[in-house]
Amino acid sequence: MRCLIAAICLLGASAAFAGAQKYEPLAASVQAALQKTVSDARPPSSSFRDSMDAVDWLSAMSPRLEKRIPGREYRLELLRAVHYEATRAGLDPQLVLGLMQVESGFRKYAVSSAGARGYMQVMPFWVKLIGQPQDNLFHLRTNLRYGCTILRHYLDIEKGDLFRALGRYNGSLGQPQYPNMVRAAWQNQWAYEKKPGLKTAAR
Repeated sequence: MRCLIAAICLLGASAAFAGAQKYEPLAASVQAALQKTVSDARPPSSSFRDSMDAVDWLSAMSPRLEKRIPGREYRLELLRAVHYEATRAGLDPQLVLGLMQVESGFRKYAVSSAGARGYMQVMPFWVKLIGQPQDNLFHLRTNLRYGCTILRHYLDIEKGDLFRALGRYNGSLGQPQYPNMVRAAWQNQWAYEKKPGLKTAAR
């Protein structure tokens, strides 16, 4: 089974495995904290330690995404946004890329049978719960902001247990298939180790 999951992720299967986050009442303090996180409108600053870190990471990630997103400029914009929002939420950017691969297959306008939307397949109830009515879940940064905030919330609930947090994110808590698929995509497609002294240009 593990080999099959890994093979699906490695081949970049076109069928995404989107689920649906389930509505759960939030404590007022938690709701307020999530609202503040989502609504922070400060312009994004670089989430990389320096310009060479940015070049190295983008050069490693961009070719892997090229078949799914051929346009170079938009591909780099997406990757920079993923790195920023993931880092901001205290998440591994490569984990977020693995989740996006499994959830939507990197389709911006993906909609699941349950109504989850966009790259990170965010359920619309989150807009009412922690956002503003005008928030568009198909907007790149809005979708990533919500998705990363929600995954961070689930990790906090589960005290850092990624397996259970991913299950909550997909609405399949306790079932192994989805967490295993995300982990396989993360490790096999998006693993990254900076190479000292590497100087390349992002493609």
